[in-house]
Order: sequence, then C-alpha cells, then structure tokens
Amino acid sequence: MKSVWMTCLMTALLVGQVAMAQPEQAAPRKKVAVVLSGGGAKGVGHVGALKVIERAGVPIDIITGTSMGSIVGGLYAIGYHADALDSIVRHQDWNALILDREDLSRQSIEERQRQNSYIISTGLSFSKDRRLKGGGIIRGKNLHSLFERLVAGYSDSIDFNQLPIPFACVATNLVDFTEYDFHSGYLAQAMRASMAIPAVFTPVRIDSMVLVDGGMRNNYPADLARRMGADIIIGISVTDNPIPADELDKPSNILMQILDINTKNKYQENLAITDVMIKVDTKGYTAASFTSQALDTLLRRGEEAAMAHWDELAQVRQRLGLSQAAVNVASGSRHNPAFPAITNVEFTNIGSFDEKYIRSKFHLHQGDTIDTRRIEQMLTAMRSVLFYQDPTYHLTKTDGGMKAIVNAGPKKTTQLNLGVRFDTEEMVALQVNGNFPLRKSVLPDVDLTLRLGMRIMARLDLTFYPGRLLRPTLSYAFHRDEINIYEQGDKDYNFTYNQHAVELSLLNFNVRNFNVVAGLRWDNYHFPHVLRGEQTHHTIGDLSNGHYYSYYARVNYNSEDNWYFPSRGSKLNAQFAYYTDNFARLNDQPGLSDVSVMWRMSMPFSHRFTLQPMLYGRLLFGEERPAILSNLIGGEWFGHRVFQQQPFAGVNYLEHVDPFFVAMQLQAQQRFGRNHYFLLRAAVGQQAMEIGELLDSRTLLGGSFSYYYDAVFGPLGASVGYSNKTKQPYFYINLGYVF
Repeated sequence: MKSVWMTCLMTALLVGQVAMAQPEQAAPRKKVAVVLSGGGAKGVGHVGALKVIERAGVPIDIITGTSMGSIVGGLYAIGYHADALDSIVRHQDWNALILDREDLSRQSIEERQRQNSYIISTGLSFSKDRRLKGGGIIRGKNLHSLFERLVAGYSDSIDFNQLPIPFACVATNLVDFTEYDFHSGYLAQAMRASMAIPAVFTPVRIDSMVLVDGGMRNNYPADLARRMGADIIIGISVTDNPIPADELDKPSNILMQILDINTKNKYQENLAITDVMIKVDTKGYTAASFTSQALDTLLRRGEEAAMAHWDELAQVRQRLGLSQAAVNVASGSRHNPAFPAITNVEFTNIGSFDEKYIRSKFHLHQGDTIDTRRIEQMLTAMRSVLFYQDPTYHLTKTDGGMKAIVNAGPKKTTQLNLGVRFDTEEMVALQVNGNFPLRKSVLPDVDLTLRLGMRIMARLDLTFYPGRLLRPTLSYAFHRDEINIYEQGDKDYNFTYNQHAVELSLLNFNVRNFNVVAGLRWDNYHFPHVLRGEQTHHTIGDLSNGHYYSYYARVNYNSEDNWYFPSRGSKLNAQFAYYTDNFARLNDQPGLSDVSVMWRMSMPFSHRFTLQPMLYGRLLFGEERPAILSNLIGGEWFGHRVFQQQPFAGVNYLEHVDPFFVAMQLQAQQRFGRNHYFLLRAAVGQQAMEIGELLDSRTLLGGSFSYYYDAVFGPLGASVGYSNKTKQPYFYINLGYVF
C-alpha cells in the first residue's frame, strides 16, 4: 500500500514538473478592421490613408466598405498594397470608364470616327429580356471589365472570408430597400453592385434582388466589421459635412444635401464603435471629381488626415503587442496578386458566324494565351461591329490556367447617336444618327443621319454583308449650305447650293487601321442663290447647275492614339476620282482627274510634347474644271464645309486657290495636366495653274496658336492666326466634336 502511495506521489510530482516546464500559451492577438465609407471620387482618399496605416505598422485583419470603399477595400483584400492602388487610381481614364466609352484602338476607322463625333451613343434592344438590362443611364460595362481584370485570380464564386484579408461590402436591395451584405459570391460583381448609384448606373440583378449603391442603407459599415470578429476598428470616412443653411440656395446643393442625409443611416451608431476615426477633408470636391488634379489632392488629403492620427495608430500597434520592426518585415512580404494566363475562351449566346469572325479577328488559336485586355477588345468589337447589346465575360480557374466565358447576349435592334457642337463660323449644329443593324446576307443594315444648322444634311446608307470583309454600300445624301468664298481676305462669292448625291461603293474593305473604298457616284448641284463680290475678276468662275458621274478609290490609314490630339502614330488619306457628265467625258473633253493626299506623322519627344509634320495637297488634271469642284483652303478641319476643303494655318474662312495646290504644316503640341493642349502651327503652300509652275508661284505662309481642352463632349478651345493669303488676323472658337 505504501508503495502505491509513493508511486502516485511521484507521478503527480512528475506531471506537475512537466506542466510547469510547458510555456504559457499566448492569448490570440486582437483583430483589427479597417472600414471604408462610400463617396465616389472622394473615396480615393482611402488610398492615401491606407499608406499611413501601413507605415504605422498596424496589421489589417478585416476590411469592409461601401461604394468606392468597397472597390478600394476589395482590391486591398486580395493583395494590392496602397502604393499599387495609388498607381491604379492615377493611370485610369476615368472619363472613359465612367461614361462607358468604347476602347476602339483595335476597331475600324469608321467606328473610331463615329465615337469622336457624337456626345451620346446608346443601343436599344427589343429582345424578350430587355427589361432586365435597363435601370440606369450608364451600364457600367467599363467598370465591370476593370474589376474583372483587377481581380482576375479571384473570379470564381468564393467565400470572401477566405481572401488574404477577410472582406465584406454593402449593397442596397431596391425591391424592399434593405441592406444586403456580400460575404461571398463573385468579387467583381459585389464591388460593381455596391457602387451602382441609383438611376445613374444600371443595377446588378441577382435572383430576385435589384442591387444598388450600399450607401443608401449603410455608408460606413463598422457594424459589419464588428460582426466579422473585429476587436479594434479603424474607420476612414470621405463623407461631407452638412451644407450650412446659407449655402442651400442652389438646386445642386439641395440635392446633394438630401443624398448625404439619406446615406447617414446607422452612421452615428457605427461611429460610436470606432476606435480610430480618420476623417478626410473633401471640401471642394464631389463624387464626380475624377480629374487628375482632384485625384492628386484627395490622395494627399487622405495621407494628411491619417497622419493627424499617427499617435493613435501607434497606440493600436502597441495594444497588439507588435514591434515596428516585426510589422515592417511582415508588410515587406506583401505583394500584388499574380494572376494566371487565360488559356481558353468559350462563347455563349452567339451566332456561329459571329464567333468565327471574333476568333479570326483576334487570332484565338487553340493553346494560345491571352490577357484580359484582349478579352475587353473582343467585347468592344462585339458591341461596335457585331452590334451585340451588352456582351460580358467571366473568368474561371481551370487546371491549365484560366478560362474566359464570353456571354454575347441579345443584339441591338437600334443604335442611336447624338452630336451637338458650336463654332464661330456656323454657330450651333445638331446631328442625329440612327443605325438599324440587320446583318443578314440579303437584307442590308440601314444607317440614317440628319444634321441641322447652317449645313443641312440628310443621308441614308444601305450596307450589305455578303462576306466578312466586303461591304457594298448604296448611299443617298442631300446637302444644303450657304457658302462664303474669299479672295485675299475679301468676300468673292456668297452662294447657296443644294446637292443630291447617290453613291455605290462596290468595295468597302476594313481591317483595323485600314479602310479601302472604291465605287461610282452621281452628284447633282443646284444654285438657287449666287452673289458675286465687287472684284472684276472672280476666281472660281461661273457656278452653274449641273450633274457629274464619277469613279473613285480611297485609301485611309490611321494608327494615331487620339482622334484630335495624337501623341504617336500616323494618318494617311489618299483619293483618286475621275469626274464626267456622261460616264466618259466632261463637256466633250477628257474628264477631270482629282488626286488628293494627306499624310501626317506624330513624333513624341516626351510624354507631353509632340511634333506633327503633315504633307497634303490636291491636284486637278483636265481642261474642264467646274467651279463647284475647285480647290478651297481654310479652317481647321479637312472637308468640314465642302468635301474638297483643306485646312491652312492662318486662314479661317474658305479661300480659293489654283487647281494645283500642295502644302506642308508643322504642328507643335504641348499637353498640360491630363487634358489641356497648346498647339502652335506653321504652314507653307504652293499653288499654280499648271503642275510645272508650282515652284514659280508666290509661297503662301500662315501660322496659328490654339488652346484646347479635351472634354468628354469634344474639344473645347480657340485659335488665333494670320497668313499672307488673307493679310489679316482671325479668331475662331470650337466647342464640341467635329462633324
């Protein structure tokens, strides 16, 4: 018995010694959450504040956000650090993203010109599910594509708690006006739903829910972070202070006040559970302040606001029992996410012909790897060339990489475009275009254009598609305009003309930067009013009613990176036309041969300064040269008032020149900020009655200086100039796209 007690005692002592030898298990570290409010463009202040939190050595274990806060938070949760987010914010074309402008860099010249002519472009579809596609002025397709590209490695339906940093974001269900919290699903879709401002962006529809901006119910979701297990909450708010009574004197201010008050749901309760509240000063900026200057300022203010709480952030780190050195090592191991390549593309809801066209155009061969930008270019082609209403794509992981599933969806039945412009020459002009795509081998696409203003125009185009490359087109156009033609600055002619034109393009070939057109044309001119100046010799001759049959061929090439202010690339337009009045001769003489060429190259010397040499001219060969076909120079744009118009620096209105005209222009283009341009042009030209006399005539000289702002609705600016042709200065204002 004694031995038994001794054995028990020895065992107890041994167990105790072993237990004492075991180190005391450390208590789990408290979890830190960062909560990001909504605020549109003001939300870039979150990025500046996150930089400071990183520098302070505070680890982030949970992140929640609403609207812009959901975008910043979602990207941060998958691995983008603050400096990477800073770069993403600065390098986006926010105007193109927000306004759903197409990236037509790989599309036809015709499509690029259309985009740079109209302020508003919208497609209509009358498919059975058309109701499910609307609900907002902006569809948000560009933002969705951006999110898909940035979260490419996390594109499957996933549990957001399994991300590198657990994440959640907030949306509002318009059906019953309740809060919907995303803890799982498709990350890009969740971010897109959380920022869908009602009536502005199309809602995101999931099952029976219609989801819009989460700020409507919970603009600062600290309670969501608490439910996810946060012990310490660091909040970043970019919401505005209430507008004082004396400033509520404008409809815009009243509307903003109503919206801000409506987003204050749960704000005070969430503020009460926040340990460190970083309030970014956003005064002077709105949710739409996406200019480069505004973004720079908001990023800086975000840093400044967080630095004002540096001591509190340091105390949070100390409460966690972490040293600055240890956190620096941990943060140094944080890298931006790396995404696998796309190795397969699968199409759904698309015709077999259209799928073959896209695979051929973008060289989609089995086994090739592509990136998300190629996918986005494919979607642009499907919208602009094949007329699908709203194609989308989704990425999913496979054993060999990633697969892109492209859903074409319904086709448009109508494409509507609207353009408005103003200049000091013809004042206000309005142009409306409607395209009715049928895309059948027998039935043509119908394109109708109407322009109102000083230059009245109506045009109907019927385009057939017997094959992928050939597009024979039958067109009718009516033009009516009142024209002033000057000679050395003095008005020589004032006339009104009506023009009817029928054109058949037998060859209409488009491949990205190239366009080749050939066919025949009939023009009929009628001059109801002709007034000649007081000069004894009138330069262009008699303007008489007449008709002309012509054969023509045109070659266009354009690789420039910007339609109005290119910094690189080149542009070539060349045409040959042969005019007759009976298909063979002109007034019993050989027909008139028209040769015109324009070649321009943009040579960048820095990312802001570009030199653009340009050679151009028009040569008219033949004994018979009708007055209405004579050479005219002046203005800023080719073919603006009449088809043969050629610009010449320093000449504002149309001036007549001899049948043989060649010129050279050198333009220096300096960009300031993101959208401000100063243009300095110098031009020299030669004219002659015979081609061999070009170098014997007096040289034409001209120069101009312009300022333009490249706005979302076209170039806005003014020019001043002088030439020895007019011998007088001019001033010209242009507001809007040129058409």
